[in-house]
Amino acid sequence: MDLKVRIGKTLLPNPVCVASGTFGYASEMAGVMDLNALGGVFTKAVTLLPRKGNPPPRIVETPAGMLNAIGLANVGADAFIKTKMPFLRKIKPAVFVNVAGMDLPDYEGVVRKLEPVKGIDGYEINISCPNVKKGGVNFSSSPEETRKITRALRRLTKRTLIIKLSPNVTDITAIARVCEDEGADAVSLINTLVGMAVDIYRKKPRLANIFGGLSGPAVRPVGVAMTFKVSRCVKIPVIGIGGIVTASDALEYIIAGASAVEIGTGNFLDPDTPVNVLEGIRKYMRERGVARISDLTGSIKI
Repeated sequence: MDLKVRIGKTLLPNPVCVASGTFGYASEMAGVMDLNALGGVFTKAVTLLPRKGNPPPRIVETPAGMLNAIGLANVGADAFIKTKMPFLRKIKPAVFVNVAGMDLPDYEGVVRKLEPVKGIDGYEINISCPNVKKGGVNFSSSPEETRKITRALRRLTKRTLIIKLSPNVTDITAIARVCEDEGADAVSLINTLVGMAVDIYRKKPRLANIFGGLSGPAVRPVGVAMTFKVSRCVKIPVIGIGGIVTASDALEYIIAGASAVEIGTGNFLDPDTPVNVLEGIRKYMRERGVARISDLTGSIKI
Protein backbone atom coordinates (compact mmCIF):
# COMPACT_ATOMS: atom_id res chain seq x y z
CA MET A 1 0.00 0.00 0.00
CA ASP A 2 1.14 3.49 -0.82
CA LEU A 3 0.29 5.81 2.06
CA LYS A 4 2.44 8.74 0.94
CA VAL A 5 0.78 12.14 0.61
CA ARG A 6 2.20 15.26 -1.01
CA ILE A 7 1.36 18.58 0.59
CA GLY A 8 3.00 21.34 -1.43
CA LYS A 9 6.71 20.62 -1.56
CA THR A 10 6.51 18.17 1.33
CA LEU A 11 6.06 14.42 0.94
CA LEU A 12 4.45 12.88 4.02
CA PRO A 13 5.10 9.17 4.66
CA ASN A 14 1.41 8.79 5.57
CA PRO A 15 -1.63 11.04 6.04
CA VAL A 16 -1.85 10.92 9.85
CA CYS A 17 -0.49 14.02 11.58
CA VAL A 18 -0.85 15.59 15.02
CA ALA A 19 -2.48 18.99 15.45
CA SER A 20 -0.91 22.12 16.83
CA GLY A 21 -1.51 22.81 20.51
CA THR A 22 -2.22 19.19 21.39
CA PHE A 23 1.22 17.63 21.07
CA GLY A 24 3.58 20.27 22.43
CA TYR A 25 6.79 20.41 20.42
CA ALA A 26 6.90 16.58 20.05
CA SER A 27 9.66 16.06 22.64
CA GLU A 28 6.96 15.97 25.33
CA MET A 29 5.56 12.81 23.75
CA ALA A 30 8.88 10.99 23.28
CA GLY A 31 8.75 7.67 25.08
CA VAL A 32 4.96 7.82 25.28
CA MET A 33 4.22 6.89 21.66
CA ASP A 34 6.10 6.11 18.45
CA LEU A 35 6.78 9.57 17.01
CA ASN A 36 8.32 8.13 13.86
CA ALA A 37 5.06 6.44 12.91
CA LEU A 38 3.51 9.84 12.22
CA GLY A 39 3.13 11.47 8.84
CA GLY A 40 3.71 14.94 10.20
CA VAL A 41 4.01 17.00 13.37
CA PHE A 42 2.34 20.40 13.61
CA THR A 43 4.04 22.17 16.48
CA LYS A 44 2.49 24.19 19.23
CA ALA A 45 2.02 27.77 18.05
CA VAL A 46 5.11 29.95 17.83
CA THR A 47 4.83 33.72 18.17
CA LEU A 48 7.51 36.37 17.76
CA LEU A 49 7.80 36.96 21.52
CA PRO A 50 7.03 34.56 24.38
CA ARG A 51 3.40 34.49 25.53
CA LYS A 52 2.03 33.45 28.92
CA GLY A 53 -1.40 32.93 27.46
CA ASN A 54 -4.74 33.52 29.15
CA PRO A 55 -5.26 33.32 32.93
CA PRO A 56 -6.68 30.08 34.38
CA PRO A 57 -9.03 28.36 34.42
CA ARG A 58 -8.54 27.84 30.71
CA ILE A 59 -9.72 24.27 30.01
CA VAL A 60 -13.23 22.92 30.57
CA GLU A 61 -14.41 19.41 29.73
CA THR A 62 -17.64 19.22 27.74
CA PRO A 63 -19.80 16.35 26.49
CA ALA A 64 -17.83 14.73 23.65
CA GLY A 65 -15.12 17.36 23.74
CA MET A 66 -13.44 20.21 25.55
CA LEU A 67 -13.25 24.00 25.63
CA ASN A 68 -9.84 25.62 25.74
CA ALA A 69 -8.74 29.21 26.09
CA ILE A 70 -4.99 28.68 26.35
CA GLY A 71 -4.32 31.89 24.45
CA LEU A 72 -1.33 30.72 22.38
CA ALA A 73 1.01 30.35 25.36
CA ASN A 74 4.47 29.54 23.97
CA VAL A 75 8.20 30.07 24.39
CA GLY A 76 8.59 32.54 21.52
CA ALA A 77 10.52 32.21 18.25
CA ASP A 78 14.06 32.57 19.61
CA ALA A 79 13.61 29.98 22.37
CA PHE A 80 11.80 27.68 19.94
CA ILE A 81 14.78 27.73 17.58
CA LYS A 82 17.27 27.20 20.39
CA THR A 83 15.49 24.67 22.61
CA LYS A 84 12.86 22.89 20.49
CA MET A 85 14.28 22.56 16.98
CA PRO A 86 17.27 20.33 17.95
CA PHE A 87 14.83 17.56 18.89
CA LEU A 88 12.48 18.17 15.97
CA ARG A 89 15.39 17.75 13.55
CA LYS A 90 15.89 14.19 14.81
CA ILE A 91 12.43 12.79 14.08
CA LYS A 92 11.25 11.24 10.82
CA PRO A 93 7.82 12.90 10.33
CA ALA A 94 7.54 16.14 8.40
CA VAL A 95 7.76 19.16 10.71
CA PHE A 96 5.37 22.07 10.24
CA VAL A 97 5.71 25.05 12.55
CA ASN A 98 2.41 26.61 13.52
CA VAL A 99 2.90 30.38 13.26
CA ALA A 100 0.71 32.88 15.11
CA GLY A 101 0.72 36.60 15.77
CA MET A 102 -1.22 39.72 16.73
CA ASP A 103 -0.70 41.50 13.42
CA LEU A 104 0.93 40.99 10.03
CA PRO A 105 4.41 42.18 11.12
CA ASP A 106 4.32 39.56 13.90
CA TYR A 107 3.67 36.75 11.42
CA GLU A 108 6.34 38.07 9.06
CA GLY A 109 8.81 38.34 11.93
CA VAL A 110 8.35 34.71 12.94
CA VAL A 111 8.74 33.42 9.38
CA ARG A 112 11.86 35.56 8.83
CA LYS A 113 13.43 34.12 11.98
CA LEU A 114 12.58 30.56 10.99
CA GLU A 115 13.63 30.73 7.34
CA PRO A 116 17.36 30.05 7.96
CA VAL A 117 16.59 27.21 10.41
CA LYS A 118 17.16 23.68 9.14
CA GLY A 119 14.69 20.88 9.74
CA ILE A 120 11.47 22.76 9.02
CA ASP A 121 9.35 21.41 6.16
CA GLY A 122 6.76 24.13 6.19
CA TYR A 123 4.51 26.51 8.08
CA GLU A 124 0.90 26.25 9.20
CA ILE A 125 -0.32 29.83 9.54
CA ASN A 126 -2.78 30.12 12.39
CA ILE A 127 -5.18 32.87 11.39
CA SER A 128 -8.08 31.17 13.13
CA CYS A 129 -7.51 30.96 16.91
CA PRO A 130 -10.78 32.03 18.58
CA ASN A 131 -9.45 32.72 22.08
CA VAL A 132 -7.02 35.62 21.70
CA LYS A 133 -7.98 39.29 21.81
CA LYS A 134 -6.00 40.34 18.71
CA GLY A 135 -4.98 38.45 15.57
CA GLY A 136 -6.31 34.92 15.29
CA VAL A 137 -9.81 34.69 13.93
CA ASN A 138 -9.77 38.40 13.04
CA PHE A 139 -7.69 37.50 9.98
CA SER A 140 -9.61 34.44 8.84
CA SER A 141 -13.03 36.08 9.04
CA SER A 142 -12.13 38.50 6.24
CA PRO A 143 -11.19 37.40 2.73
CA GLU A 144 -9.17 40.58 2.25
CA GLU A 145 -7.21 40.16 5.49
CA THR A 146 -6.59 36.53 4.56
CA ARG A 147 -5.39 37.68 1.15
CA LYS A 148 -2.93 40.16 2.68
CA ILE A 149 -1.36 37.70 5.09
CA THR A 150 -1.15 34.82 2.60
CA ARG A 151 0.39 37.03 -0.08
CA ALA A 152 2.92 38.53 2.34
CA LEU A 153 4.07 35.19 3.74
CA ARG A 154 4.19 33.53 0.32
CA ARG A 155 6.72 36.17 -0.68
CA LEU A 156 8.90 35.30 2.33
CA THR A 157 9.20 31.55 1.89
CA LYS A 158 9.47 28.75 -0.63
CA ARG A 159 8.64 26.19 2.04
CA THR A 160 5.24 24.52 2.13
CA LEU A 161 2.69 27.13 3.23
CA ILE A 162 -0.53 25.94 4.86
CA ILE A 163 -3.25 28.33 6.04
CA LYS A 164 -5.34 27.11 8.98
CA LEU A 165 -8.96 28.19 8.60
CA SER A 166 -11.70 28.99 11.08
CA PRO A 167 -15.20 27.47 11.06
CA ASN A 168 -16.47 30.68 12.68
CA VAL A 169 -17.16 32.37 9.35
CA THR A 170 -20.11 32.78 7.00
CA ASP A 171 -18.49 31.09 3.99
CA ILE A 172 -15.28 29.12 4.53
CA THR A 173 -15.00 28.37 0.81
CA ALA A 174 -14.50 32.05 0.01
CA ILE A 175 -11.58 32.18 2.46
CA ALA A 176 -10.09 28.96 1.02
CA ARG A 177 -10.24 30.30 -2.53
CA VAL A 178 -8.32 33.40 -1.49
CA CYS A 179 -5.60 31.22 0.06
CA GLU A 180 -5.27 29.28 -3.19
CA ASP A 181 -5.25 32.44 -5.30
CA GLU A 182 -2.41 33.91 -3.23
CA GLY A 183 -0.18 30.85 -3.51
CA ALA A 184 -0.86 28.78 -0.40
CA ASP A 185 0.12 25.14 -0.90
CA ALA A 186 -2.74 23.80 1.25
CA VAL A 187 -5.41 24.71 3.76
CA SER A 188 -6.08 22.98 7.06
CA LEU A 189 -9.51 22.99 8.72
CA ILE A 190 -11.20 23.29 11.01
CA ASN A 191 -9.85 25.18 13.98
CA THR A 192 -12.06 25.18 17.06
CA LEU A 193 -15.60 26.51 17.23
CA VAL A 194 -16.34 29.38 19.62
CA GLY A 195 -17.99 28.08 22.78
CA MET A 196 -18.80 28.99 26.38
CA ALA A 197 -19.56 27.18 29.61
CA VAL A 198 -21.32 28.60 32.68
CA ASP A 199 -20.97 27.59 36.34
CA ILE A 200 -24.63 27.56 37.35
CA TYR A 201 -23.82 27.78 41.07
CA ARG A 202 -21.48 30.76 40.92
CA LYS A 203 -23.33 32.19 37.90
CA LYS A 204 -20.01 32.91 36.24
CA PRO A 205 -18.23 31.73 33.08
CA ARG A 206 -16.16 28.61 33.72
CA LEU A 207 -13.31 29.99 31.63
CA ALA A 208 -11.50 33.11 32.81
CA ASN A 209 -11.46 34.22 29.17
CA ILE A 210 -15.28 33.71 29.04
CA PHE A 211 -15.09 32.17 25.55
CA GLY A 212 -13.00 29.24 24.38
CA GLY A 213 -12.48 26.94 21.45
CA LEU A 214 -14.63 23.80 21.30
CA SER A 215 -12.85 20.68 20.03
CA GLY A 216 -13.31 16.92 20.16
CA PRO A 217 -15.77 14.44 18.63
CA ALA A 218 -18.65 16.92 18.98
CA VAL A 219 -17.23 19.09 16.19
CA ARG A 220 -16.39 16.29 13.73
CA PRO A 221 -19.55 16.58 11.58
CA VAL A 222 -18.84 20.29 11.15
CA GLY A 223 -15.24 19.58 10.18
CA VAL A 224 -16.22 16.88 7.69
CA ALA A 225 -18.85 19.13 6.09
CA MET A 226 -16.43 22.02 5.70
CA THR A 227 -13.72 19.73 4.37
CA PHE A 228 -16.17 18.45 1.76
CA LYS A 229 -17.18 21.98 0.74
CA VAL A 230 -13.64 23.35 0.56
CA SER A 231 -12.18 20.36 -1.29
CA ARG A 232 -14.73 20.92 -4.05
CA CYS A 233 -13.84 24.57 -4.58
CA VAL A 234 -10.01 24.48 -4.51
CA LYS A 235 -7.37 22.36 -6.22
CA ILE A 236 -4.80 22.56 -3.44
CA PRO A 237 -4.79 19.84 -0.75
CA VAL A 238 -7.12 20.08 2.23
CA ILE A 239 -6.01 18.80 5.63
CA GLY A 240 -8.94 17.74 7.81
CA ILE A 241 -9.05 18.47 11.53
CA GLY A 242 -11.68 18.06 14.23
CA GLY A 243 -12.81 15.23 16.47
CA ILE A 244 -10.72 12.40 15.01
CA VAL A 245 -10.23 9.57 17.51
CA THR A 246 -10.65 6.46 15.32
CA ALA A 247 -9.67 5.31 11.85
CA SER A 248 -13.30 5.62 10.82
CA ASP A 249 -13.26 9.29 11.81
CA ALA A 250 -10.13 9.92 9.75
CA LEU A 251 -11.54 8.04 6.77
CA GLU A 252 -14.67 10.21 6.84
CA TYR A 253 -12.47 13.25 6.30
CA ILE A 254 -10.38 11.57 3.61
CA ILE A 255 -13.34 10.25 1.65
CA ALA A 256 -15.00 13.68 1.97
CA GLY A 257 -11.94 15.26 0.34
CA ALA A 258 -9.02 15.54 2.77
CA SER A 259 -5.55 14.55 1.59
CA ALA A 260 -4.32 14.25 5.19
CA VAL A 261 -5.67 14.65 8.71
CA GLU A 262 -4.52 16.12 12.00
CA ILE A 263 -5.42 14.55 15.34
CA GLY A 264 -5.88 16.98 18.22
CA THR A 265 -8.02 16.36 21.29
CA GLY A 266 -7.67 12.62 20.72
CA ASN A 267 -4.05 12.91 21.86
CA PHE A 268 -5.26 13.86 25.34
CA LEU A 269 -7.56 10.86 25.50
CA ASP A 270 -4.88 8.37 24.43
CA PRO A 271 -1.36 9.23 23.18
CA ASP A 272 -1.51 6.16 20.92
CA THR A 273 -4.53 7.55 19.04
CA PRO A 274 -2.51 8.59 15.93
CA VAL A 275 -0.81 5.18 15.70
CA ASN A 276 -4.11 3.37 16.16
CA VAL A 277 -5.76 5.54 13.52
CA LEU A 278 -2.97 4.82 11.05
CA GLU A 279 -3.19 1.08 11.63
CA GLY A 280 -6.96 1.23 11.18
CA ILE A 281 -6.53 3.01 7.84
CA ARG A 282 -4.08 0.33 6.72
CA LYS A 283 -6.56 -2.39 7.72
CA TYR A 284 -9.38 -0.67 5.82
CA MET A 285 -7.22 -0.42 2.70
CA ARG A 286 -6.11 -4.07 2.93
CA GLU A 287 -9.65 -5.34 3.35
CA ARG A 288 -10.90 -3.34 0.38
CA GLY A 289 -7.92 -3.79 -1.91
CA VAL A 290 -7.08 -0.07 -1.99
CA ALA A 291 -3.55 0.37 -3.33
CA ARG A 292 -3.03 4.11 -2.70
CA ILE A 293 -4.41 6.42 -0.02
CA SER A 294 -4.82 9.05 -2.74
CA ASP A 295 -7.46 6.80 -4.32
CA LEU A 296 -9.62 7.40 -1.25
CA THR A 297 -9.29 11.17 -1.16
CA GLY A 298 -12.56 12.70 -2.33
CA SER A 299 -13.98 9.33 -3.31
CA ILE A 300 -17.36 10.12 -1.79
CA LYS A 301 -20.36 9.21 -3.96
CA ILE A 302 -23.06 11.86 -4.24
